[in-house]
Amino acid sequence: MFRENLARDPSSEAYQFLFHVHGLAGVGKSTLIRRWEAVAREEEGAVTAVVGEEAHSAVEAMEAISSQLARQGCPLKAFDKQLAHYRQKCHEAEAAMAGLMPDDDNPGAALPPSTATALAAQIGVAGLALVPGVGAFSGAIRPEQVAAGLDRARAAVGNRLRSHEDTRLVLSPLEMLTPCFLADLRSVAERKPWLVLFFDTYERTASLLDTWLRDVLLNEVYGTVPVNIQTVLCGQGRLDPACWADSLDLVTEIPLEPFTEDEARALLAAHGVTDERVTHLVLSLSGRLPVLLDALARSRPQDVDAVSDPSDTAVERFLRWEEPAHRDMILACALPLRINDDISRILAADGDGLRRLRELPFLTHRSGTYRYHDVIRSSMLRLQRQRSPADWRRRHTQLAAAFSAWRREQEERLAPQGRWDDPVWREHRLNETYHRLCAQTQSAAAEALHDTVRAASHSAESLRRWAQLLVQSGQDTDIDHLTQTGQRLLDLAAQPSWEEETLTVLLALPALEKPAQALTYTLRGQAHRMSGRYNQAIEDYTSALSLDPNLTRAYAGRGHAHRRLRHHDAALADFDQAIRLAPDQPLHLINRGAARQDLRHYEAALTDFDQALGLDRRDVRALAFRGLTHHRMRQHQAALDDFTNALTLDPDYAWAHAVRGDVHLTLGHTQAALADLDRSLALEPDAAWPRCWRGETHRALGHYTEALVDLEYAIALRPECGWFHYQSALVMRLTGAAEERERWHRARALYEAQAAEPQASDLARSNLLVVLCGLPEWDRAEIQLESFLSHSPSQHQVREAVADLENLGRAVSVDHQRLSAVLDRLREG
Repeated sequence: MFRENLARDPSSEAYQFLFHVHGLAGVGKSTLIRRWEAVAREEEGAVTAVVGEEAHSAVEAMEAISSQLARQGCPLKAFDKQLAHYRQKCHEAEAAMAGLMPDDDNPGAALPPSTATALAAQIGVAGLALVPGVGAFSGAIRPEQVAAGLDRARAAVGNRLRSHEDTRLVLSPLEMLTPCFLADLRSVAERKPWLVLFFDTYERTASLLDTWLRDVLLNEVYGTVPVNIQTVLCGQGRLDPACWADSLDLVTEIPLEPFTEDEARALLAAHGVTDERVTHLVLSLSGRLPVLLDALARSRPQDVDAVSDPSDTAVERFLRWEEPAHRDMILACALPLRINDDISRILAADGDGLRRLRELPFLTHRSGTYRYHDVIRSSMLRLQRQRSPADWRRRHTQLAAAFSAWRREQEERLAPQGRWDDPVWREHRLNETYHRLCAQTQSAAAEALHDTVRAASHSAESLRRWAQLLVQSGQDTDIDHLTQTGQRLLDLAAQPSWEEETLTVLLALPALEKPAQALTYTLRGQAHRMSGRYNQAIEDYTSALSLDPNLTRAYAGRGHAHRRLRHHDAALADFDQAIRLAPDQPLHLINRGAARQDLRHYEAALTDFDQALGLDRRDVRALAFRGLTHHRMRQHQAALDDFTNALTLDPDYAWAHAVRGDVHLTLGHTQAALADLDRSLALEPDAAWPRCWRGETHRALGHYTEALVDLEYAIALRPECGWFHYQSALVMRLTGAAEERERWHRARALYEAQAAEPQASDLARSNLLVVLCGLPEWDRAEIQLESFLSHSPSQHQVREAVADLENLGRAVSVDHQRLSAVLDRLREG
């Protein structure tokens, strides 16, 4: 059937492009698609790729396909280049996971981001979908989560990665990588008669790949797929109707069943097995399952002893016909998850184990390694564990030591913070953990769970690998609670917003020791913080520090949460502790400097930024934050110098362009301001404050229509920001728009609410004074003036209020006598 389909014209109605091979484990699915792959390559000149369970995301699936096509002389060059860029940008984002929290009153204080995986957990994939060009809508999310976290998270990624395209790449890699991947596949398809993609063990990857494959193959969401590309899905169950129901008529189903007795007898006879007693035993032990039947038949047994022995198993009967040395090697090499030359040399005494293993029918080859068929491997493991627990422990300990040595060797090439980003290191660590769990399950469980927490900290893909590790080791050792824990984590990792519940499940595990508990509380605190649940975040960070008083990232995270709640003294104390524990990390100094900015302690903030630059003079964040401080202090030339230096180091730093534009605007350099703000918004079009600043610039230039467009956009992004409504009201007054009054009242209401809070900032009181003067409501303004001064605002804040009121007087017509009286009182204060 497969050959006949390849012989058809792809434009004919009979042509099939999507196959689904399915059946029980051991029924021969993988064997069949290996035959199909050989037919496609050898008879039709096709290029092929096989994606298995090692792909833990659509990105990894594309990477596996690209790697295999390259080995066949068909590299996907553009995709590989973009993928490498994606990995680098993810690394940059992950490196700043504990980054800076912004402050509504300090719009420049942006934070470096987490990766798309972490952001999906923190504010919800659905939240990302609300941002133009980022992500597909999936699932529900509480509106308060979006309001609290989305704008901050988006700004964070943009400010760290600078480029709008890089931000989209990290936040929504499929949208950016898949079109490039398909473009390269189209190029290959133009040069080759057929391109066949196989997705084996699809029952394990369907939850990760279903939607993506459907959108690629059937909906053409990412671009067209050439007709000479065929796709074969191969798994145990049927396709999920929730995903594929509308398209099942386009899928060619290939169900596979165990052999009938006649088929089984014919296969045995073809291998020379004709003795009825032997035939009966083989049929009984194999259950006519092709993988076991074939393995037993290939040994060509001619007699049988002790057929009624109750200890007989399919594996024992199969191995008893092998030479003793070969039998021991086959059993030993079933212990690792994968086999290569290095591993086989450890396990096979004759030094030529892998060559002999390759002759076995139940070994499959992929990407330089071999693996046993699951059905046979699980039987062999059970046999060894029951026959000699001591040998079982000894061999697994030997393998754990080998992987540990390879891991340490890899660590010599890596910085400590870069280990989890290195796939080779992760693979060695995973295998080492698996064998330690098999050798000493109880004593190894605590460290395995700690690694699972670290994996959750790294990415959802890493969490899935470690969850699968727990499932596998639980099954291979008959430890049910380990299997159940791993399966629960696997189920959670498949959810769009997985992080918080996953960490809660981990915290409930009795085997989780104090260091792992501390890290788990810290990660859950981070998830709460990024979703705007600051009090819950502080509780979790505090729990973490009660378990590990030297956990730097917990102090830094709690400092950010305190900062968001305007607990300024508590925030500064936490950042002080982070600096004490990690004095060589510029980020903590920048965090404290930003917190000091909140308090208008600009001289102290400058000291922190100067120290950070002393540690790394090329730290663009420190330069940019110092520039903001100079701007707040009205030292505008120093601010321009800092931002220009930052942009020399990183020309695509969107936030630096934005604030430098605001400095130019303050100095009256409107054309320079417009150029900087245009550049900033070209890089990061959804940034709210740069939209507002460009609106102010257009107003200063008399471009009122353009000003309103930008200000309305800013209000849509941040409706809770009173300054945007105030600036919009100014433009509406100049144009005579009917909505002007509503805008003034909205700005006043927002600032009145902020000024009434117990932890109200001087800036909120100052801004309320400005709005009341603009309305004008002079009597209330005078009351607010005295309230503002009664709270002993800093000189910097008073100067800022004076500057805002002077700008108001220049922008629109007001009672200059009343305004002058307010200004004089402020200057006196």
